[in-house]
Amino acid sequence: MASNVWGIHCKDAKIMLHGNVMALGWEELGNLSPIPATRDAFKERYSQVYPSASKGNVATSAGELYRFVHEVKVGDYVIFPSKEDRMINIGTVEGDYEYAGDGATYPQRHKVKWLKHVPRMSFSQGALYEVGSALSFFLVKNYADEFLSALEKGFSAKSSASEDDESVGATAEDIVESTRDFILKELSKNLKGYELENFIANLLDAMGYRTTVSPHGGDSGIDITAYKDELPPRILVQVKSGDGDIRETTIQSLKGAMREGDYGLFVTLANYTKNARKYLDSTPIIRGINGDELVDLILKYYELLDEKYRRMIPLKKVYIPVPKDVEETS
Repeated sequence: MASNVWGIHCKDAKIMLHGNVMALGWEELGNLSPIPATRDAFKERYSQVYPSASKGNVATSAGELYRFVHEVKVGDYVIFPSKEDRMINIGTVEGDYEYAGDGATYPQRHKVKWLKHVPRMSFSQGALYEVGSALSFFLVKNYADEFLSALEKGFSAKSSASEDDESVGATAEDIVESTRDFILKELSKNLKGYELENFIANLLDAMGYRTTVSPHGGDSGIDITAYKDELPPRILVQVKSGDGDIRETTIQSLKGAMREGDYGLFVTLANYTKNARKYLDSTPIIRGINGDELVDLILKYYELLDEKYRRMIPLKKVYIPVPKDVEETS
């Protein structure tokens, strides 16, 4: 049976490297050995110890711990990126799960023999992205062979670093798509109905429009009225927070509320049906924005949004590598 390659994160590199172990925290859980060897049992125990944890957090964390205790085998490989020295540490598992004892830091452990410590720059961007997982413990799949190649006798960090990195484009795309998914998920989770209307009004304000949110419970079908300046045209905005695609009849109801000279804007976190798209194409005075287009606007005007929305969707501006033959366009 082929050996697995595991990735692990730990803030205390000394415990890992000087202690010749791979270690996880969750000290409050104590010894994990008595827990029945099922994922459900680990979830139940996790929920008991951390009653305020969300359902998603319980499933994710309990799953990591279950794998650490029951799926890691002697002879498996371990990849540990240490931030302090920017090294990739590669080792093999030499022992079954053991508990370091109450009061110990990072008490969930396996004995490990560290085989090699390789500079991060020796690996492709894709490999580094994979071991940069948000999880504390995970299976390395896509770039496992690349990490293990560093153990070969003829491996040269210098020659490896000098090669063109073909994974850069895919990695950049993964980062961008993950960010876009995160934004839409946070909007869908936190902003329903009137709350989404207030957010869209704030986004339009950031774009330079003057907006008025309609009173709740009105029957006009118009959620926001916007002007670019003191003069017409008036822009009537309808916002839908549901998951279903918008139909042609829904957009026609917006058209029915418009007077001559008005423009319409329809905003949804989802998308539009084929017929609705055709209707929008044939009705240029109404613009339809779907979830993907909404994310584009959020990213463009993010820094001008109200602080409460920036806290809701916490983003940090960073530079990411792109292929050298690709020019970024604005």
